[in-house]
This record gives sequence, C-alpha cells and structure tokens, in this order.
Amino acid sequence: MTDERRPRLTARAAPYLLVAPAWLWLAVFFVVPIATVLSMSLMSGNLYDGYSLTWEFGNYAAAVGAYWEQIARSLVYGACATVLCILIGYPCAYWIAFRGGAYKNAYLLLLLLPMFVSFVLRTISWKALLADQGIILGTLKGIGLLPEDAYVLNSAPAVVFGLAYNFLPFMVLPIYAVLERMDHRVVEAARDLYAGPVRAFTRVVLPMSLPGVFAGVIMTFIPTSADYVNATVLGGAHNTMVGKVIENQYLVNNAYPMAASITFVLMAVLLLGIFGYARALGTDRVMEASAR
Repeated sequence: MTDERRPRLTARAAPYLLVAPAWLWLAVFFVVPIATVLSMSLMSGNLYDGYSLTWEFGNYAAAVGAYWEQIARSLVYGACATVLCILIGYPCAYWIAFRGGAYKNAYLLLLLLPMFVSFVLRTISWKALLADQGIILGTLKGIGLLPEDAYVLNSAPAVVFGLAYNFLPFMVLPIYAVLERMDHRVVEAARDLYAGPVRAFTRVVLPMSLPGVFAGVIMTFIPTSADYVNATVLGGAHNTMVGKVIENQYLVNNAYPMAASITFVLMAVLLLGIFGYARALGTDRVMEASAR
C-alpha cells in the first residue's frame, strides 16, 4: 500500500471508527437484550424442567387474553398523564423561555430539583400528601370544603397525578429547548401585523414548538405507560398496571415466556401508538417547524 492511499483510507474509516462505540453500546445493551427477550417469549417449559425455544406464538395470544385489562389501563393512565403534563408543562416552559429573564437557569434547577431524590421516595411523599388526613385532604376536610369520607388514594386520579408529577420534567425540557431557540422577533412581527396574543401564539409559537411537544410526548408517554411504582404505591390492588404484571411474572411466578410475551405486546402497542401519533401530528410539519 502506497503512502498516498493510507491517508485516504484513514479519512474514509474515521467516521465509522467514531460511530463504532455508539453502535457497540446499542448492540450490547439494546439489540442483545431485545433479542434475548424475543427468544424467551417464544419458549415453552417450566422452571424445573427448563425452557426451550419452540416458537410458541400462542404465548402472545395468552398474554393478551389474560392481561388485556392491565395493558389497556396502562395505556389510558399513560395517555392521561401525558395530557396533564402538556397542560402543566407547556405554560411552564413558555413562561421560563419568554419571561424567565436572567433567572432561567434557576427556574430550570427548581424544576429538576426533585429529580435528585429517589423516584420511589418522591412517590411515597406524594402518597403522604394525598393521604385521607394528609396536608391537602385533611386541611380541606377541616375547613369543611370536603366531606369526611372523601379520598384520593387507591384511585385512578392518584396514579395519574403521581405519573404526571414524576415525569413532568421530561415534558418541560424538550418544549423549553425549542422555545428558547425561537427568534422572539417573529412573535413581535406577528403582533406588528395586528395579530393578537392568542392568534400569534396559535399561528406562530405553537407550530414552531411542535418538535418539542413531539419529543415531550414520546419521552413521557412511553415511561408512564410502562411504570408500575406509582400504581403500586398510589393506586392499590384495583389499579394494577402492566408493569407490575410483568414484574410478578418474572420475579414471583418465574413464568419467563409469559413475562416476555407481555413485554413485547406492550412494546408493539406503544410503537403503534407513537407511529399513529406521529402520523396524526404530521412528521413533515414537525420537521419543517424544526428547520425554521
């Protein structure tokens, strides 16, 4: 090999060498686990005799037939928590981006501060707040605004509120990142063209912030639908989500094929929901707004 060809080969190989660690990471910690769980979902057998790959596709039908209610409940709770995060997180991100001034970093730190505490501890503290005689309900009952038998714990709203509280930063940060990069002169131009605050927001700010909303929904909906800590701590036995079912199948019942089948059913439903959401929102419009 001549000395002239070596620099050319090195230049061609450099991009692949730079990407190689990322591909290796994905292969070891994503592709291999996914392939392992997929093969496990098609096995049959038991813990004592062992499991063997028999391409048992009936595991998926059994998983849906036995746990469709928990799967549907998880998707509904995740969707409600995501909508609640949008309703709370978008105004929060908008205010920080447009009104935060020199204190933007401080406001973001306050938003992220609860994340430095354990996820489980945050959920348990939320349980203390929503207790029947806790700070919120106990006070409202004491002043007569709520009846004595009013409760929030062990209910669907408690789970949704807990999910929204724990995953709110995952909605705020992507939206804030897009709004922060937005040229504020565009909004001023819209108002100079006699657009009111509402019209300027709906025609200028909201379309340009769609990439942040799109990313926020993905980052919120997927983990909230698969979460089980909030349902266990705040929801009680009647609000079990599919994550708890998967945990029990793996760690309690040792029914590994069933657990893997439920995992892939949930993954497939989530992917279909995300693709449907992207199609309804219009990925072309999202990319166009992102390029502005």
